[in-house]
Parts: sequence; C-alpha cells; structure tokens
Amino acid sequence: MNKKLILESGEVFYGEGFGADIDTAGEVVFNTGMTGYQELISDPSYCGQIVCMTYPLIGNYGINRDDYESIEPAIKGLIVKELCDLPSNFRSQLSLDELFKKKNLSGISGIDTRKLTRLLRSKGAVKGKIVSSEADDATVIAELRATSFPTDQIAQVSTKTPYANPGRGFKVVLIDFGAKLGIIRELSQRNCDITVVSHNITAEEILLMSPDGIMLSNGPGDPQDVPHAHETVRKLLGKIPIFGICMGHQVIGLACGAKTFKLKFGHRGGNHPVLDLKANKVSITSQNHGYAIDQESLKHTDLVETHIALNDGTNEGVRHKIHPCFSVQYHPEASPGPEDANYLFDDFIQMMEDFKKKSLPYL
Repeated sequence: MNKKLILESGEVFYGEGFGADIDTAGEVVFNTGMTGYQELISDPSYCGQIVCMTYPLIGNYGINRDDYESIEPAIKGLIVKELCDLPSNFRSQLSLDELFKKKNLSGISGIDTRKLTRLLRSKGAVKGKIVSSEADDATVIAELRATSFPTDQIAQVSTKTPYANPGRGFKVVLIDFGAKLGIIRELSQRNCDITVVSHNITAEEILLMSPDGIMLSNGPGDPQDVPHAHETVRKLLGKIPIFGICMGHQVIGLACGAKTFKLKFGHRGGNHPVLDLKANKVSITSQNHGYAIDQESLKHTDLVETHIALNDGTNEGVRHKIHPCFSVQYHPEASPGPEDANYLFDDFIQMMEDFKKKSLPYL
C-alpha cells in the first residue's frame, strides 16, 4: 500500500498507486459507467477532477488510438477498485497504467470504491489528494481545506487559436468550452464545415464569419465563470441558429436570464434516463456535469423546458420560444455511452435548413 487518497472531510483510503509517481489534488467525483474509461480520461470536462469509477474492474480492454476525446487529458487522477494489468482486446495498444505514465497522470487502485461513492453521495463532491502513504494526513487535510476550487478550467482546455475541420455542408462555428472530439465527429458525419473557436470569441467576430449555425460545446467548471460567453450568446440569439450541449446548455440558460446551481454530486456516467416531455419518450444518455439549470428560474425567461432527468427530476433540456435555439444537458454524441439522443444533431441540421429558407439577414 504505497499511496493513499485523503479527503478534505478527513477520510483516508489506502491503496496501490499506478501511472506517474506524483501527488495530485482535485475535486473527487464518481462516474457510474461500466466502460468508456479512455473517453472519460480524455474528456476535457473532467479538468481539475479526480474520478472514482464505481464499476469494480477498470482497464480490462486497454487503450487504443481511436477512442480519445482530446489530445491531452485534463483529468487530475483516477480511482479504481481493481486495475487490470493485462488488457485483452484486438484494438489494445497500451495498458491504462502505461498511458498514465506517458501522460504523467496519477491513479490509485485497491480502495473500497463503493464506500467512497456512498460518502460522496452523502457529503457531495469534495476536494481530495492522492499522495504517498507516508504523507502526514493532518497537513494534507489542512492544505485541501485552505485551497479553493479553480475558476479557470474552461480557459485551460479551450483552444487558443481557431482551427478548421472542412466540409461541404452547413458552416458551423463550434465555440470550444472544452469540446469533445465526438461533437466534431457527429457534425463531420453530417458534412458540416466546422470552425472551432475559443471560448472568449465575441459575437461580432462570429458574425463576420457568416456561419449557418453555432454549436456551444461541453466544458468543465461553473458556467457562471464565463460571463463573456453569456453576452456572446445574447447577441447571437435570433441571428444564427444555436445548439448547446452540457456547458453550452447552461450558458444558454444564463444568457436568457435563468439561473444555475451546483448539484450535490453531479451526473456522471453512461446510463442516465432522460424524458423528452414533448414526445413522452425516454432516452438513456451519457452525462458529465456538476451544475444544472434552476427549473423555477426558467419561468421568467423565453426558454421552455423540454427534457428532465428521471433520476432526480432536474432540467435536461430547453428550447427558445421565439428564436432558433435549443440545448440539452446530456451528451447526444455519447463517447462513451448510448447513442439514443444522436438524432439531436439531425434536428440541428434541420433547424439550420429551416432558418436558411427564411433568408433572414445575419446583421
């Protein structure tokens, strides 16, 4: 037992370290997915977080070249019950331990993840640190309690310079709050001509590009930390069709006057049921968020609730009453997870087609 996980609330879990032999601190959260650890590790929305996997065996099918959701992981660490040292899959190129060593990431195995998950469900997400088993508990706990959660996660993971993913269809500007490659993949499959831009782009800069649609991506942290994005969306409403996912969904809510709040322990995993209120149909969705839109605050906006989470009744989707704009809290691009909600990208394409037929000016 050469490593331990220490929580700011005082609990200590002993285990075996894997990956790089470094200390790492972050917000400890849990994910209920049975598979998809590679996509999870490379999802920029996990920036600053140490993720506990509730499924007991992780790493059994290895790491491959195709399932990354970003080039460089933003996750701080991983907690597993049992780590597989000898993965078995025809696509496997690395073990999880080998990937963590190459990417200078730290993980811990051999702890009671069920106990940790129950603790997180009770206390909510807390700060924690993976350290050497010889570290002084009291010193680490004091350090964690004195540390504030970061507020610049989106700036850390958003692209610094625009880049293109060319296509011959609709021109879509993707505002990158921490975009997963799965979003780009889904738009590309629909022949979209994609330009990925930074989170701090202005509405005026976007209008100069004359896009057919705006995509607001997923991303980490608190949506209230990016007020510039709220202002950008406010200026674009009615001028260009907008589709938001996860962080993009929350940004649309704040831009339209709704409020957001932090969930006690968040939604993370590939098995969350969501009800489409109009179609009265349930989709099993992939989710990764720690904040949600306050449903009561929607009553004072031009947004209509379209989807709710069946596990806890929180908001999972909205559409604008007047302008071509809709968003969902979950991930229709999956990666990992079910593809029940994939049709929302087709709805976005249809919205751009309908808007273009009206021949409305951008400016």
